[in-house]
Amino acid sequence: MAALAEAAQAPDCSYQVALVASDKPEAAGLVWARERGIATFAQSPKGMPKPDYEAKIDAALRAAGVEAIALAGYMRLLSDDFVHAWRGRIVNIHPSLLPKYKGLDTHRRALVAGDMVAGCSVHIVTEELDAGEVLGQAEVRIAARDTPETLAERVLAEEHRLYPRVVAAWLAR
Repeated sequence: MAALAEAAQAPDCSYQVALVASDKPEAAGLVWARERGIATFAQSPKGMPKPDYEAKIDAALRAAGVEAIALAGYMRLLSDDFVHAWRGRIVNIHPSLLPKYKGLDTHRRALVAGDMVAGCSVHIVTEELDAGEVLGQAEVRIAARDTPETLAERVLAEEHRLYPRVVAAWLAR
């Protein structure tokens, strides 16, 4: 999220960050955004039916004038109805070279499989988990001594470089 917001400050960037939203009111990213004057929205889903929770998020996004959504660290599955309402306007960054290793625990899975490279993918969000069109990828060579944690650290650095570039190109088309 921070990489996207920082890239948006460039005069030639094709997007602006209208709102940083989280399902965790205590999220550090919300504090970071507020300190930089970026509008924020937080709503815990606890005790709320999913349609009600997503209706609140949808209303906040629309009130802020959001035209496209870039997920970053959002670990909740969006409902088919929410995805349908924003069809083709939601992207996500995923820590694997999709279509490999959809879902969680991607770094361990790449190491166990003996892969030579891992990486990250930016993709369109669809109703099927991590299955939308891949817009861009970055590879990271797996080192012999890598652990899931060391690999995750290097992949995250690539995510921070890849995501703003791909989002800007996607929104400029």
